[in-house]
Amino acid sequence: MTTDRMKPKPGLPVAVLLAGLSIGFFVVVALATGETAQLSGQGIAGLLQRMVALGLVAIGQTFVILVGSIDLSVAALISAVAVLASHVMQGDPAMLLPAVLLCLGLCAAVGFVNGALVAYGGINPLIATLGTGLVIQGVLAASFGALQGSVAREFQIIAYGGVLGVPYSLLLLAALSLAAAFVLDRTLFGARIYAVGGNPDGARLAGIRTERVILSAHMVASFFAGAAGLYLAARLQSGTPWIGRDGIYDLESIAVTVIGGTILAGGKGGVAGTLAGVLLFASLDAGFNMLGIDAFLKQVLRGAIVIAAVAVHAVRTKGHVA
Repeated sequence: MTTDRMKPKPGLPVAVLLAGLSIGFFVVVALATGETAQLSGQGIAGLLQRMVALGLVAIGQTFVILVGSIDLSVAALISAVAVLASHVMQGDPAMLLPAVLLCLGLCAAVGFVNGALVAYGGINPLIATLGTGLVIQGVLAASFGALQGSVAREFQIIAYGGVLGVPYSLLLLAALSLAAAFVLDRTLFGARIYAVGGNPDGARLAGIRTERVILSAHMVASFFAGAAGLYLAARLQSGTPWIGRDGIYDLESIAVTVIGGTILAGGKGGVAGTLAGVLLFASLDAGFNMLGIDAFLKQVLRGAIVIAAVAVHAVRTKGHVA
């Protein structure tokens, strides 16, 4: 079995279509409401910055969904990383590196546990990762009731700094997106991701250790969730135990990944489609704000759009279950 046969190519046309619709919606709403300042360079940068946190989580979620799994612990992990980073730093730049290393260690541990439960324990990923998330959230609730410490001023540059007018946060998202796309499209590990998700029995017969691939995918998802947690800690300048939960990053990361063409059955999708789904959500949020739509109605409209988008994708793929 060759690498090309094992790995279906991501649907770039879906990504292009979603990006076009998102940009068109944003431009039309800005013109209709007279918010033309939103179409300036600063306004576009603001729109793109809305993508950073969800985009990072969704890229990691793409890896686990491609292997036919899922991760519901990312929201709790984001909160844990944000709290841990600010609690360890306490505003001291000398503690910046130890804090980041501890956060990465926590991500590795959570990803390993999730992957081991799913791949080697045979536990349904919904139950396994939901349980892990509840444990993390329970520890946070019992130990931290409010804002914890503060991140170093030098660390806040991730969220508020930039070069040549481009925010560092966007450069971070772009760099990690390109790295993830390269891994999926150009490496043996990426080919194995698609093979395990597309046909796990066939992948096993081809000599691929499917359990290791699934475990690795969960660890990748946890590291990307950790990156989102560090970014949010830098943006808020402190850790909050509820930031991941209130951001609904677990469900929204799944939604934008599926909207972008990655099917829950695994084996088909990619980073480009996921980022297009994130752009759609960012454009909707910005557009709804310009229109002054109530927060609760926003959720209703977004839910309806998710259902419609997945339904259209299911029809286009003729039988694939999204």
